[in-house]
Amino acid sequence: MRENYTTVGDFASAEILIQKSRFIGHAARAETEQQAIEFIDSIKLLHRTATHNCSAYLIGEHDSVQKANDDGEPSGTAGFPMLEVLKKQGLKDTVLVVTRYYGGIKLGSGGLIRAYGKAASTALSAAGIVERKLHYLMKTSIDYTWLGKLENEIRQSPFPLDHLEYTEGVDLYIHVPVEKEQEFIDWINELTNGQAHISIVDNQFLEFKLP
Repeated sequence: MRENYTTVGDFASAEILIQKSRFIGHAARAETEQQAIEFIDSIKLLHRTATHNCSAYLIGEHDSVQKANDDGEPSGTAGFPMLEVLKKQGLKDTVLVVTRYYGGIKLGSGGLIRAYGKAASTALSAAGIVERKLHYLMKTSIDYTWLGKLENEIRQSPFPLDHLEYTEGVDLYIHVPVEKEQEFIDWINELTNGQAHISIVDNQFLEFKLP
């Protein structure tokens, strides 16, 4: 199972004007090829009067599914440069559609490649890029006497506290990056003189926006 990867943030659209042609880039996350296809179809329906709705997507940990579609533009001038933008930014599970409303001026192959690449990049910038990091949800069970000290230390630490549960003692549920599991265990044992019981109850991805 993959641990950390980058992908697009929220769905977004952004428009640029090049030689009187409107290029509207749309970016979204797609964790399966079916999700990517459905997104592309939704944009085509929304912009059914457009001259072209070109698309590209990368799916899977090792980019096992990757497709590019020129939708009537000269071969290799639209979908492929959009796919290259995804690869250069190292994005996973991301789909792009660039809608073009032709403005009457031909751009030539080089101009089209630049235009579609720029429209794709603009859409990704609008959507934002996030890093998804795999975390363990660690259950830390302690006696009530340790609660004040431990909760204070955790809230000041880089390990996000998810929630508390009060039973015979106190259970603290804390997100810990998978690569820091042993570091976290050692730290908790040091704080509690080894009197905490620590276990993994789940694993989840947390998202962090990248600049």
